[in-house]
Amino acid sequence: MNGVASAFLLTFAGLFPIVNPLEAAPFFLGLTANLSGAERRVLARKAAVNGFLLLLGSMVLGPWLLEFFGIELPVVRIAGGLVVAALGWKLLTQEQWSDHAGAGLQGSPARKVGSFYPLTMPLTVGPGSMSVAITIGSRKPAGMPRIADLAEHASGAVLGLVGIAVTIYLAYRFAGKIGRLLGETGLEVMVRLSAFILMCIGIEIIWNGYSTLIGVH
Repeated sequence: MNGVASAFLLTFAGLFPIVNPLEAAPFFLGLTANLSGAERRVLARKAAVNGFLLLLGSMVLGPWLLEFFGIELPVVRIAGGLVVAALGWKLLTQEQWSDHAGAGLQGSPARKVGSFYPLTMPLTVGPGSMSVAITIGSRKPAGMPRIADLAEHASGAVLGLVGIAVTIYLAYRFAGKIGRLLGETGLEVMVRLSAFILMCIGIEIIWNGYSTLIGVH
């Protein structure tokens, strides 16, 4: 159970500040302003499911595709850890930076809204989220793990993605209420705290990859 909990926390804490559905919720609300409540709920559910599948695909296939091109997994971990730490630092220090910035979605007319584009990608899951998912996917139990250890790690990671998908659905489903409840200050505090955790996760992944690389060579 410790392995499941550890993988869950790593996945959820690593992806939440980048996916950040609370920040994306106002964009979702603006894009679906001309739709009914029922239609908005359907789009929220589809965006959550699509986001889960996109992140799962990145996590499972990404590291092995890189390894296929001759890049060792420890190197992928170090490079990915640097990316994760850099993303966390940007979120922590810059006034406005996220996977949603610059997507050019604010002025999009509601009639062009689709459940995959632009609601899932790039509004919900962008390049930053996918790179973090690939990095987390490369971080498996150290040494020669038992099948049970791998199963625990995989289960925890999938549960973490499910948690992200649930937050996406809830944030989009109740976008208006969440915005009024948290306010700008509450959202800012949540983003900064999450960014610090993300930066720590990035450094931990770098160390994990470096330790493995030194042990191999």
